[in-house]
Amino acid sequence: MWKRQKGYAKLMRMFEEVFQEIDKRVEEGSNELTPLIKHNGFFVKHDEYFSICGSHGGKARSCYSICKKGIEEGKRGFSTAGSKKSPQIQIASFIAKEMGVPLHAHTPQGELGYEIERALANGCELFQHRAGYNNVIIKRARDDAKENDFLEIPFGMECWEAVYQTATQVRSLVGRNDIKRIILPIGSGMSCCGVLWGMLRYEIDLPVLGIQVGADFRKRFEKYAPEGWELMLEVEKSGYDYHEYAPNLIRYADGDLILDPIYEAKCLPYVNFGEGDLLWSVGIRDGINSENSKEFRF
Repeated sequence: MWKRQKGYAKLMRMFEEVFQEIDKRVEEGSNELTPLIKHNGFFVKHDEYFSICGSHGGKARSCYSICKKGIEEGKRGFSTAGSKKSPQIQIASFIAKEMGVPLHAHTPQGELGYEIERALANGCELFQHRAGYNNVIIKRARDDAKENDFLEIPFGMECWEAVYQTATQVRSLVGRNDIKRIILPIGSGMSCCGVLWGMLRYEIDLPVLGIQVGADFRKRFEKYAPEGWELMLEVEKSGYDYHEYAPNLIRYADGDLILDPIYEAKCLPYVNFGEGDLLWSVGIRDGINSENSKEFRF
């Protein structure tokens, strides 16, 4: 009994500490709510509308906060790792350019995507590695940061700051009785962890469906998700390869809805139209528009 009580007390302290960090970011006033809009049968939380330093989306919010603190601590530049189509590297390149510091990016070898081309145009220095496994490029970025007194921007934005920043956006759901379920993509899983923590902080009791679009996320959830996350979240695997683009365009009379083809668009087959589903849109990569998108058919 004593051990159970001790474990419970430790768990409650953790919850209190996370809640305090979420509240701190709200009090700082740096987290205005992004729009929550109904689109003919379902809702979208448009976190991709957040914009700073020319970059967009929830990951840009987290990345900017991390980088700002790094500069305040005297770091001389940034180092990060990502895929050959990494939105994170592109986001970091805009922020580094705005802050006037160098960015080193580490990726596997191979043909570069539009995202990396944009990063290079922003002055990013690219290092490609023959053994391009995630653990290899992460280590290269970490060693680079240590050698040059740079800030390491964690792969997949894997840090508590990303959790806190995302959690504040769950305030959009307070008092919304018309929303019945949340659906969101799971890549690294950090945005999902933030949503789950935000739901606990703001007492939002809704089912959550996560669509797994990348590798296994569970190790990160063991560290960053709230205790008991398995009771809050149902997970389905996307039927697409990670790099494969899914139909991401829905045409409406009053304008098009365009989603990221690698992440959010892979959630569309799971949306129940007209039943109160909310799709949480974390971001959308630059260069995606109605001209180069594929229409989603209901």
